[in-house]
Amino acid sequence: MVPKEFQTITGLGNCPSDWLVKTADELTSKITKGTTPPKTEIVSDSKIPFLRVNNLGFNGELDTSSDMIFVTQEAHNGSLARSIAYPGDILMNIVGPPLGKIAMLGRDFDEYNMNQAIVIYRTVSSKVNKNYFLNFLSSDLAQQWLQSRSKKTSGQQNLTIQLCKELPVPTPPLPEQQKIAKILSTWDKAISTTERLIDNSTQQKKALMQQLLTGKKRLLDESGERFEGEWEERTLIDAGMTVTDGDRGKEYPNSSEFYDKGDYLFLSAKNVTKKGFLFEETQFISKEKYEKLGKGIVNRGDVVLTTRGTVGQTAYYDDSVQYDFLRVNSGMVTLGCNNSELESNFFYALTNSSLFTRQVDSLTFGSAQPQLTIKIIKSLKVPIPSIPEQQKIATVLTNADKEIELLEQQLADLQQEKKALMQVLLTGKKRVVVDRSI
Repeated sequence: MVPKEFQTITGLGNCPSDWLVKTADELTSKITKGTTPPKTEIVSDSKIPFLRVNNLGFNGELDTSSDMIFVTQEAHNGSLARSIAYPGDILMNIVGPPLGKIAMLGRDFDEYNMNQAIVIYRTVSSKVNKNYFLNFLSSDLAQQWLQSRSKKTSGQQNLTIQLCKELPVPTPPLPEQQKIAKILSTWDKAISTTERLIDNSTQQKKALMQQLLTGKKRLLDESGERFEGEWEERTLIDAGMTVTDGDRGKEYPNSSEFYDKGDYLFLSAKNVTKKGFLFEETQFISKEKYEKLGKGIVNRGDVVLTTRGTVGQTAYYDDSVQYDFLRVNSGMVTLGCNNSELESNFFYALTNSSLFTRQVDSLTFGSAQPQLTIKIIKSLKVPIPSIPEQQKIATVLTNADKEIELLEQQLADLQQEKKALMQVLLTGKKRVVVDRSI
């Protein structure tokens, strides 16, 4: 039943009956998509950015960390004239996954252009506040409406221009739109500030790693004296580390022996990322199969290294990992620090530094299937300070990680709060108080 003083919008739900329901086409002066010019018209630098899906972010802005290419002025004013865009235009990708990358163009450039995977919305200010429209377009309401109607072929999602035009938009009076946009902008500012803090902290940690893991910066020992003494450089095997390949023997589990749940986890390379273990897609095996496998067991304190495909990713099996029984397949090796000259936390930090990754990159072979052999891995060299200095370095870097993790959690909370607020403000479930003098 539709609540009193509400109306139903097909595919979106309810909104106040005193709000208009307009299509995106009715609120804009232009909705069109880009075009791909000949390669000869793509240049490394000019006054006209040529935007692709990777240039769009999920936060309503362009992704400044993504590589940007440019197009010639001749192509921009010629074959691409239809898709010239200006500051204030709103862009959305129409080819995915993922869909839902949206950005309002800023004033870094006077004009822009884009390829055929991006659509332009140019709003009419007398009909809709552009920040209100931006927030609605990026909301779950609009994205679910669009994506449920997208064409899905060969794992790809496509939106048509017609669908983009037909999108229904709950449209309160302009003063109410402005107030909603202003409220949501408060969360946007907090989110942007937190993202900058994360970026700054990440860069500071990289600089700290470069100094601490090369001995350029020496910490203080327990007595308050600066650590001294030369560091030795040794191969992993000479440092006493164990290097064990994952399992691919005759007992390797077949597809029917994997389970979605269990206690005995069997890892593949997709479970190891730059941020450590990823357990979203996990496979489990029986206790009997776990015990029959010949190789690949992972002990607490071991570092797991990917050796095929995406080579050089590492994850540390410390107490934060909830699973007690892990084995890995042959696309990975386990690196054990027990009884070695390396403290495990210190060694894991090393594997994430350029000192280690540059070696791995230089020794990886195979173009179709990049890989590392056990022999090569054993020969990788690492600097070795005293154990007390290693522990001190590991503690400092771990604290830096915790600081970043705390900021990342704050960011996730802010994003969730904004999403919940959008849900009630953009549907009128929560009405804002408007200053009628606006």
